[in-house]
Amino acid sequence: MVGRRKYDDGCAIAQALDVIGERWALLVVRELVLGPKRFTDLLAGLHGVSSDVLTQRLRDLSAAGVVRRRRLGPPVSSWVYELSEWGAELEDIILGLAHWVHKSPHMRYDLPLGADSLMLALKTRFHPPAADGLDATVGIHLGDAHFRVRIADGQIAIDRGEADSTDLVLETDQNTLLSLLGPDGSVDDALTSGQLRLIGDEAIAETFRGLFPVPESG
Repeated sequence: MVGRRKYDDGCAIAQALDVIGERWALLVVRELVLGPKRFTDLLAGLHGVSSDVLTQRLRDLSAAGVVRRRRLGPPVSSWVYELSEWGAELEDIILGLAHWVHKSPHMRYDLPLGADSLMLALKTRFHPPAADGLDATVGIHLGDAHFRVRIADGQIAIDRGEADSTDLVLETDQNTLLSLLGPDGSVDDALTSGQLRLIGDEAIAETFRGLFPVPESG
């Protein structure tokens, strides 16, 4: 992180910002919370970042021990970036920031939302009492981005990739999924319009839809 300005402050908050306070740094972490990504996938998920800036942020985060680079085994054999064990602890901080900003009267819901951001939004919106008695694995396919959602014992776990077995698969796009999870969403309407393809138990889809109430603003 040579050449970067630092706070030179003994406060732990200031020193945390020395690590993740640069523009795009925390969003790089966001993109890696649910699993490893190739450089090109990171670039596609971070709208507006340049290749040079992303390269520098990855260097900074790698030097700090937050991110590491590794080569996948065959047949893929490509390089990916992933969070270190220490870096993965930032997930709770990211989700906490998301909870916090929903109380802002200036929170905007009309801006584009990437696939990873939407999956993290499901974590922040998850309402455990609504999942009482539900034990299910749901696959969510948003174009080329595939995610596993596991719900059991009133808890939710989400990661990137295909599940070995699923009770339900939803194939759709970000906007349709957001609408489906809204108070006026309808599984039947989404299926009829062709914006949603469902494989599995439609009853689980109806239950799933009710697990993520819209946060109330402050």
